[in-house]
Amino acid sequence: MNIAYWIIAGVLALFYLYAGALKVIRSRDQLRPMMAWVDRVPLPAVRALGVVEILGATGLILPLLTGIAPWPALAAAIGFVLLQLGAIVVHRTGEDRRITLNVGLLAAAAVVMWPASTWL
Repeated sequence: MNIAYWIIAGVLALFYLYAGALKVIRSRDQLRPMMAWVDRVPLPAVRALGVVEILGATGLILPLLTGIAPWPALAAAIGFVLLQLGAIVVHRTGEDRRITLNVGLLAAAAVVMWPASTWL
C-alpha cells in the first residue's frame, strides 16, 4: 500500500504543481485555450486556486516524506476531492462540459485519502 500511495500521490502532486504554477504565472489569454472556464472566474480567484493547488501538492508529499506530521497529507487529499467536486460543477454549468479529467483526479484523490488516513 505504501508504494501505491507514493505512485498515485506523486502523480497527483506533479499534476497539481504544474496546473497550479500555470494558474499563478500565466495570463488569462494564455490560460484560455486549456481552461475555458477562466473567463467566468475573476483572475485573483484563478491565482488563489493555483496557490491552493501548489500548497495541496506539497501537502501530499512533504509531511509523509519528512515524517514530521502525517495529517496534512490527509487534509490535502480531502481538499483535492472537494476541489474536483467544485471543478465538475463549474464545468457542467459552463460551455466546457469535459469532466473526464476531473473525475479521474477525483478518484485518484479519493484513493489517496485511505492510506493517508491510516498513517495518522
